[in-house]
Amino acid sequence: MAKISKRVQKNVALVDRSKAYEVKAALEIVKKAATAKFDESVDVAVNLGIDSKKSDQVVRGSVVLPRGTGKTVRVAVFAQGANAEKAKNAGADVVGFDDLAEKIKGGFMDFDVVIATPDAMKVVGPLGQVLGPRGLMPNPKVGTVTPNVEEAVKNAKGGQVQYRADKAGIVQCTIGRASFDVTALVENLEALVAAINKAKPSATKGIYLKKVSVSSTMGVGVRIDQSTFAGGQVPAQQ
Repeated sequence: MAKISKRVQKNVALVDRSKAYEVKAALEIVKKAATAKFDESVDVAVNLGIDSKKSDQVVRGSVVLPRGTGKTVRVAVFAQGANAEKAKNAGADVVGFDDLAEKIKGGFMDFDVVIATPDAMKVVGPLGQVLGPRGLMPNPKVGTVTPNVEEAVKNAKGGQVQYRADKAGIVQCTIGRASFDVTALVENLEALVAAINKAKPSATKGIYLKKVSVSSTMGVGVRIDQSTFAGGQVPAQQ
């Protein structure tokens, strides 16, 4: 068995694994455990009571985090005419139509988010094999296929994150950096949880939010007492 480092030992000692922590206290532990030499991301894992194999229980969407993500986001927009100008004015890093599609086919991938107007999907569609595996394919469910490219670009630049439950019914998402103050992290976390709650499929039965945990990139996971969220969440049964 590999020897556990002193740093990991100290992090593990910070958390009582049998306990669910008040949201602010949990994030304070996460910040304290983020001792790497870089600004670690703060990540959330939400275990949902859904059957992800059923099409009517897909949980997917996007939310603008009120305090941003701490990351510079590069935005590519497929649009033409007036919409192309609006996208540029809103701060898009790359704007194009057929020309942008050709660049991507040639290997250009210097962007983190792709936004498209509805009429541009005829151009974007064939790029599915390239953009899809990277999670970059525009989708109306997360607001990246829209006639309002100006708002979409501002949202992407201003801290919008996309979330989606995986095959195990778990949503994993970044809500900021360890350098953020606790208040900012709490606000971002509560905005994400509220959005996931709002996206609850009508076909879901039983407990929806089963478990919420937070951690940093190199840190330890901390379970949150959901009743301590603003507005209160129904705590999972033990």
